[in-house]
Amino acid sequence: MTTEQENQAELSEFRGKVDKEPIGAFFGMKLLDLSPGHARVSMKLRPEYLTFNGFIFGGIITSIADQAFACATNSMGRPSIATQFNVHFIAAAAPADELTAEGKVLRKGRRVDVCEIAVTNQDGKLIARATGTAIPMA
Repeated sequence: MTTEQENQAELSEFRGKVDKEPIGAFFGMKLLDLSPGHARVSMKLRPEYLTFNGFIFGGIITSIADQAFACATNSMGRPSIATQFNVHFIAAAAPADELTAEGKVLRKGRRVDVCEIAVTNQDGKLIARATGTAIPMA
């Protein structure tokens, strides 16, 4: 088996894990795109995600950003866990929005991976930007 075939087999196996993940299923997240160091995830918002003041709860937006971050950093052939995650909310999301989070690994290191994430709605409006660092476990 070639290295490319091995990479594709690992990505396929990882995609299967993501598709079976309980928290992703709970939120209705869908993995749209996956390649080494890159992931795109979508999620349809629900009225149940509204806060007492009528805005989408920031934790929901953070959740989809975190999912894209986790998928991007774990798509590089080794398991990793987050050590830091920072999110900046740019605009409010509407209850009927479908959000997409795109995570891109900026640096794959021996000890630390650095990732940036953008969350947009179905119209391409920027909702949030995030950064995260992860440490490889293997």
